Amino acid sequence: MATIYNFSETEMSGQTIDFKDYRGKVVLIVNTASKCGLAPQLEGIEALYKRYHDQGLEVLGLPSNQFHQELDSDEATSDFCQMHYGVTFPMTKQVRVNGEDEDPLFTYLKATAGHGRIKWNFTKFLIGRDGQLIDRYAPITKPESLEDTIVQALRVTVG
Repeated sequence: MATIYNFSETEMSGQTIDFKDYRGKVVLIVNTASKCGLAPQLEGIEALYKRYHDQGLEVLGLPSNQFHQELDSDEATSDFCQMHYGVTFPMTKQVRVNGEDEDPLFTYLKATAGHGRIKWNFTKFLIGRDGQLIDRYAPITKPESLEDTIVQALRVTVG
């Protein structure tokens, strides 16, 4: 059975993020964009990360310029997210979330969720401790509205 543990991404620093390292964790995956009107959600996502990281929550931001709302370089994106929203969770190099050159992780997440294209920035995917998708959330879904589901997922133990 396929899980997110089959994937890896490249962090902005150039380090590889091997999803096998997320085994047994709850993971929130978000496609981000610094110039998007929804970018203030980064503050709420960071708050969840800080509140629940020690209990097993991982957050991964995957910037995408597919909707023409991301800065020109990974360094500019990283600086912007840290300066304006205090982001400390890992962020990857820019990815494509739709189309021919889309990131394989998004191909997998969309197929698993049973939904089609990513329609906008800040689409969120919550993954359980077993590596399976819990749910896909629309861009307008506020991060704080995921808190109860995250807490519930953190309580699950994987044998």
